[in-house]
Amino acid sequence: MAALRTVLSRVVSRHTAAILAASSSCRLPVSSSVLLHRCRSTGAPDEDVTLEFFRPETSSVPSLMDIGTRRIFTEDHDIFRTSARRFWAEEVVPHHAKWEKEGQVSREVWLKAGEQGLLGVNTAEELGGIGADLLSAAIGWEEQSYSNCSGPGFALHSDIVMPYIAKYGSPGQQEKYLPDMTAGRKIGAIAMTEPGAGSDLQGVRTNAKKDGEDWILNGSKVFITNGWMADVIIVVAITNTQAKSAAHGISLFLVEEGMPGFKKGRKLEKIGMKAQDTAELFFDDVHLPASALLGQENKGFIYLMQELPQERLIIADMAIASSEFMFEETRNYVKERKAFGKTVSRLQTIQHKLAEMKTDICVGRAFLDQCLELHNQGRLDSNTASMAKFWASDLQNRVATQCLQMHGGWGYMWEYPIAKAFVDSRVQPIYGGSNEITKELIARHIVS
Repeated sequence: MAALRTVLSRVVSRHTAAILAASSSCRLPVSSSVLLHRCRSTGAPDEDVTLEFFRPETSSVPSLMDIGTRRIFTEDHDIFRTSARRFWAEEVVPHHAKWEKEGQVSREVWLKAGEQGLLGVNTAEELGGIGADLLSAAIGWEEQSYSNCSGPGFALHSDIVMPYIAKYGSPGQQEKYLPDMTAGRKIGAIAMTEPGAGSDLQGVRTNAKKDGEDWILNGSKVFITNGWMADVIIVVAITNTQAKSAAHGISLFLVEEGMPGFKKGRKLEKIGMKAQDTAELFFDDVHLPASALLGQENKGFIYLMQELPQERLIIADMAIASSEFMFEETRNYVKERKAFGKTVSRLQTIQHKLAEMKTDICVGRAFLDQCLELHNQGRLDSNTASMAKFWASDLQNRVATQCLQMHGGWGYMWEYPIAKAFVDSRVQPIYGGSNEITKELIARHIVS
């Protein structure tokens, strides 16, 4: 230690050296985002000493939600995260209870998110987006989970709907929709699920038939996130009933609010995610111009398969972030709650549960960060994304159950954040392809 302190006094700022001298652990404060990793020295007074620094991982810091952690991020990401966290705290949290009663968020919060640069983050700037990397988009997903406010469907809008238009849309479609979607002036949704077709997309019955150069769309969709507020919706429809399989006859269409024959049903009342508008959609002889076709005819299933890994990654990352939030919320609660003359955190069974949960969450975070890094490099495969989705969402539900249990009866009260996190978590293993389906996909890869 003495030798290390001497070296530090030569190569590190006086302020940092003073901090280290005061700490036998040699750990820099979390706020600095830097930990000492290695210092090699022979002790020679004129020796050039190289210090290697790295960002701490979540297992090593006071809170799993600390800013300035995780090696996949940079200081620029930290600045963006700070801005995003402030937005959720100031613009969403104060209004969320009201939105839960109304079954939807306000239009204003979409516009404010656009003003803050929180929409279309990973969409190329030349197409009307912000032009940041995938890791910046992930910060948006995580900060929503850290706020415990599930209402705004920003992730689906920005990182599921917009990529379809950016990748497969015509220049005219991109120009028409993407800038307004980045600004929050237009809200996007995607309509895959039907009353008889959920995880099995080949069971789709909604169809579009040629009418000259145009199309006539008929059918219905259900459980559509952002469906009630959406201005533009990507609709999955059968366009070739004679194809050798349904997968070879699916196309995607851009349907706009107000088109004759397009009707939105009721806002669906759910057990969780109460502020997130979820709707039924009905298409009765909706006349679509040729320009409404997204990408190539009968290539829709291919596009869906190419984009599903990102959707599953979003679900997985938000699941781990929600687990991190629930852990911190519960840790704070048990350190204050008293039973049998002492705080609950003094009970060994609670301590062991917390230790188990933190370990599980940190293991999950390590895997998710690997997936995020791979996807940022364009290397995340569908099989790995499926693993992340089912494992993280299962973990989220285990953590939710354990954290609510540690809150006792108060955890069952809606006013407590853990109650909302508990019911919000339940849908995660269902949408984006049920966990049973994702396991089937993983198993095929194993045994093929």
